[in-house]
Formats: sequence, structure tokens, C-alpha cells
Amino acid sequence: MIKHRGPDSRGQWISSDHKVALGHVRLAINDLSPDGAQPFHDEEDTVHAVVNGELYDSDSLRTSLIRNTNHPFKGHSDCEIVIALYKYYGLSFLSKLRGEFALCIYDARTQTFIAARDRYGIKPLFYTFIENKLLVAAEAKAFLPLGWEPEWDVASLKEAGWNHDARTIFKGVRKVRPGHYVVCQSFDSTESRSYWDIEYPLKSQSDPRSNKEMIEGVRSQMLEAIRIRLRADVPVGVYLSGGIDSSVIAGMVTHLVREQGERMGNDNEAERVSCFSIAFDEDSGFDESAIANRTADFLGVKYYKKHMNEAELAARFEDATWHCEHHNPDLNYVGKYALSEVPQRLGFKVVLTGEGADEQFGGYPMYLPDYLREQDLAYPSNPLPEEIRKAQCTKTDEENRAYYKSIGADGSDRGQSLPRRMLNNIATVSSMAAFSPDTLFADWTKCYGTCDPQLTIANSVDGRVRDKIMSKWHPLHSALYIWQKGHLSNIFLSCLGDRTEMAHSIEARTPFLDHHLTDYVNALPPSVKIRWDSEEQGFTEKWILREASKPFITDELYERKKHVGMLLWQCSSAG
Repeated sequence: MIKHRGPDSRGQWISSDHKVALGHVRLAINDLSPDGAQPFHDEEDTVHAVVNGELYDSDSLRTSLIRNTNHPFKGHSDCEIVIALYKYYGLSFLSKLRGEFALCIYDARTQTFIAARDRYGIKPLFYTFIENKLLVAAEAKAFLPLGWEPEWDVASLKEAGWNHDARTIFKGVRKVRPGHYVVCQSFDSTESRSYWDIEYPLKSQSDPRSNKEMIEGVRSQMLEAIRIRLRADVPVGVYLSGGIDSSVIAGMVTHLVREQGERMGNDNEAERVSCFSIAFDEDSGFDESAIANRTADFLGVKYYKKHMNEAELAARFEDATWHCEHHNPDLNYVGKYALSEVPQRLGFKVVLTGEGADEQFGGYPMYLPDYLREQDLAYPSNPLPEEIRKAQCTKTDEENRAYYKSIGADGSDRGQSLPRRMLNNIATVSSMAAFSPDTLFADWTKCYGTCDPQLTIANSVDGRVRDKIMSKWHPLHSALYIWQKGHLSNIFLSCLGDRTEMAHSIEARTPFLDHHLTDYVNALPPSVKIRWDSEEQGFTEKWILREASKPFITDELYERKKHVGMLLWQCSSAG
């Protein structure tokens, strides 16, 4: 496994008996001493590992492992616990990990090689076979010096397999899927297995908790997810946009630092919180820096922003695309690439970011028809009248169709179809395929047969999960599941996440994707995620997140609710 390029140290290990090589380029975050250098090796020099990312709760795991195994740790790097966990728990060690990671382990005793990726796919991991060799890396371009010759996977491009299953845009290059590991035994067969998946409660099961209890539960889980992500031996900052997601994180970070004495990485100044943003021309329609400015003033934090215009975006287009390794439907990734320059220039190596909130709390417009598709039986006090639910379900689906048509996407294929029938008729699957029209491709590509991105999405879902979608989960939760398995991991966490951040040696941490938090949020009723406002006669997205974060954000952000009646939400990846 070859990590992203970083400035700090290099390491490699090559076995003499079976020609297994592990390479690592380190971005030092915890334990900056040589003891934190990788690859890691056990005391017998038989188990070896490289780890990309961060593992939280490592101190408590380390204490437990020392007590149970007397494992001799060399340093205090969080990633060093991987070998001890593997030797004690075997392949079950993955369930013990909390954080953002991609890792490889080679066990010479059993000739077992393991390549694993975190639960939501925050960190990338790819593999391919060249001349009967298994190659694993954090970027496809790492295969180039090892004999790989890139070739487009045309079927994957036409079917959107690169975005919804294990394929990439390159023929023969596959990704380790989120929550999965690839295992190669005795240098023979290679198999991909799941170790974790997203779960939701039965849609018919009533939730007895009060609003107050659920709000306080979300708040407590959020504060803990953020608190554990402040630990580092380098400076830690926060990305701050004009949206609620990043503002919640900035507000909670400020609370933890000032009220509870938490440190921002190795920063000794108790009052210092640094936030970073980009600004666009005021007439662009995309600039939210004025709101971010007011949030920064409200919190009393240090606020740094970079001004962007058309020329600045154009100047970074080529480099951003090179790092992302796949196409994008817009230029958001170039903006994120530019944003990552700001903390790098100021000497920061870690930032907290707001990705994942919309996927957990129902923040995107295409979710609304699926929220309305069935009653929310889990929430007895639901204020949404049944006659309004039925009328709005049809209305919002039509509005979605019109919206996609207005921006040049395919809004026509939204009716009954085989993929929709496989997924309980959720409309989100149609929205996800709107940017993959078959008309984009040349006539010669017809040799690949009928290519239906919606069918790719439906077929990529495990059969056991499809059974839950059909009969056990509320359609909103089914929509959230499908979106997270596709767009979240393969676009938002890639080109709006790790790829553009690590291009500048910046490690981003995503509190909204802490699996302890998401397990709690997943179990909440759909109607506390999307809420009917009887006074405004519209819907408020991420209602319970707004309520949980109210003490930490401005009134402007709390009241800046995107009501959806006649109008659609604007999709935003800014957080």
C-alpha cells in the first residue's frame, strides 16, 4: 500500500520469502518521533502493517491490549494499535476501530494479506492485478511505476459503476468498498468481505422517546464525536462555510475549547480556534462568506479566507483533476482544492469538516419525495397530516423532475422501472442517475449493450439489504442508504474530501461520520430529520440537527431554514 504524498518520512518493508512489499509515505499527525514511522512490525517480525488515517479511542484500546496481551508498543501513534488488535482479535479487529482509515496487514505466519477501508469510505483504497501481482494503493496513479497501463473502463463509465459499485473509471482497477476488506490467503484467491453496514430500525416500530430526549442525544453524540477529533500532535483547525453543518462544528469546537478545556491539537492557547473558508465574487450567486464572517464574529474565532474567481478556479482545474482521478458534475472540487491551500499555508495539518451531515439528517432535496412516500409510523406525534403527505409526495417528485431538466440533467426517467421496483420505488435512485444520460456517449459504445445507471445502483445493493428496503425500512432511510453507498463515498468524500485535502498534506476529520453518532441518528424517526412546519406550510430539513446545535450557532443560521413547498432545496456540498 502506498499512501498519499506527504512531507515527513518514508518507509518500506519487503519480505525475503514471498515477495510481499509494504510502502508508506507518512503525514505525521500523532507521535511525530521516529517511533511513529511506518510500516509497523510485531516483536517477532511476522506481522506487518501500514495505516492511512486516524484511529480514535486508541489510548483506551492500548491500555486494554497491554493488560490482556502485554504487547510491547514502540511509540504512542494511534495507528500502532492495529497489529496488536489483529493478533488478539483476528479479522474481528476491524469492528474495534473508530475513525477514518485505510490499512494493509500482512501476516507471514498464515500468509494472509488484508486490505481494509473505513465504514464510510472516507479514506480511499484501490487494488488491481499486474502480471499475477496484487497491487494495493491509495491512488490509482501509484500503480504506474509498477507496470500498470491505464485504460478506460467504458462499461463502468456508461453504467456509472465507478460511482455505485466496486469499479473505477479504469479497467481492471477496483476499489475496496466502504466497510469492507479484501483478503488474499496463501498468495492465491482474493475475496472482498463486509465487516460493517448501515442499519435502520423497523419502520413500523414506534419510537417512545420525547423530542427533548432525542435532541439531547444528538447533541451529546456530536460533542463526543468532535471532542475525540481534536487530539493531535500538530495544529487543528476547522473549515467554515456559510452553511449550518460546518458552523455547528465550529460552534461546538469553540464550546469544548473554552468551556471544557479541550485543546486544539498541540495548541497551547485555550482561546484560539482557527477557521478557514473561501469567498467568491458577490455577483456569482455562490458566495456565503458574509454569513461565515458573522458566524466567526459570533464565536470569536480566528477566521482566514481565500478569495476565488473564475481565473483562480481555472488556474487550479488541471491539478485538482489530476489528484481526483475521475470526472465531476461541477467545479466544487476545484474550490475544495483551493480551500485546502489555506490551512497548509498557515501551518495546519488537520481540519474538521462538515461532510456527511446531509446524508445523516436528510438535508438534500431529492430525499423529500421518499420521506413522503409512506407514513412515518415510528413518530406518533408527527404533525404532518395524511392528505398533505400524499399531495406533497406527487408534487415534490414533479418539482424534482423539472429541476433536473432545468439544469440540463436527465429528469425524464423517474417513473416505474425495474430498478425502482427493486428498491421499493424510491425516487432518489432516479435523482442519482440524472447526471449519467446515455446520450453523452458515442455510437460505438453501444457494443457494451444497454447501460442503465439506475440498474447499476439497484444491483450494487446486497440482497439482504434489498429485502429490508422492500419491507422493513422507511423509504427515507432507504434513500439515505443508497446515497451514502454511492455519491457520498465516491464523489463527496473523494473529490470534496480526501483527494483535494491530501493533495496539500491536510488530513480532514469528519465528525458527522463517526459511526457511534450515525448509529444513534439512524435510529431516529424520519420525521425528526425532515419536519413539516404547519405555520410555514413547508418542510425543514435537518430539523433535529438544528435543535441540537441551537446553543452553538447564530440565530441567523438556526432560523435559516430551507422550506420546501413550492421550491426545492439547492444541493450544497459546502457544509
